[in-house]
Amino acid sequence: MLDYEHYRLPEGNVVISFSGGRTSAYMLHQIAEANGGIPDRCVVSFQNTGREMPETLDFIQECSDRWGIKIVWLEWVREKPKFQIVSHNSASRDGRPFELLIWQKRHLPNVRMRFCTQELKVLTSKRYLRSLGWDHWTNTVGIRADEAQRLGREDKDRWVTWHPLANAGVTRMDISDFWASQPFDLRLPNVNGSCWLGNCDGCFLKSESTLASLAREYPERHQWWQKMEDTASDWTLGMGRFRKEYSRREIRWMVDNQGDWIFDTEGALCQADHGDCTG
Repeated sequence: MLDYEHYRLPEGNVVISFSGGRTSAYMLHQIAEANGGIPDRCVVSFQNTGREMPETLDFIQECSDRWGIKIVWLEWVREKPKFQIVSHNSASRDGRPFELLIWQKRHLPNVRMRFCTQELKVLTSKRYLRSLGWDHWTNTVGIRADEAQRLGREDKDRWVTWHPLANAGVTRMDISDFWASQPFDLRLPNVNGSCWLGNCDGCFLKSESTLASLAREYPERHQWWQKMEDTASDWTLGMGRFRKEYSRREIRWMVDNQGDWIFDTEGALCQADHGDCTG
């Protein structure tokens, strides 16, 4: 039974940050149910980096169509106002927004300097909302109760943060159970409640094991990340890497030359996400 108390919208302008994954889609569904839809003072936005899987983009559109919810698709651009409104049909699928940002910065983002998230997602959303005349708002983020390590003070100059899923005690298994009962789902693997292909396909916060799997299963998608490192190496005297521990070219070599044993042998590849692998 839906816990309406935790999903009722706070007063004032509210933005719901939709990443395109099962968790944020669940959050959107619950908020819409608890409030009789999404009122005009609430914006649902998705910031496309161009490195999301095509299944993610299809899922976002299907959520919009099936639930009758308007979702604003945004992309970062170099020119002012530094965002553009796109759609399921026109959204980048080749990493163009991300690549243009890297060329502008002339270096790569990494675990300590995540300017990709800041520019492509956070500031792109902020600039759009400011263009609507919003001065202050509530930012709705889909962090679950079992992700306590991600919870923190995220209030900024123009917004306060709302975590309805964490407040409602929602866990990964609650999300899995919900989607198992729905007539549609994100068409990407759900492994123990986790989607390893969610968000940016080769994000440097994903584990070495996940990135090796991407290189094996989707070599053309891995290639974009390798190309960005090769390009950045020309700018930074050979230090163009998303992670200092390994390059994407080294991951490619390992997958091509070491065989399946690296995937089947415990400890051969680091399993830790969020950049906390030190082994």
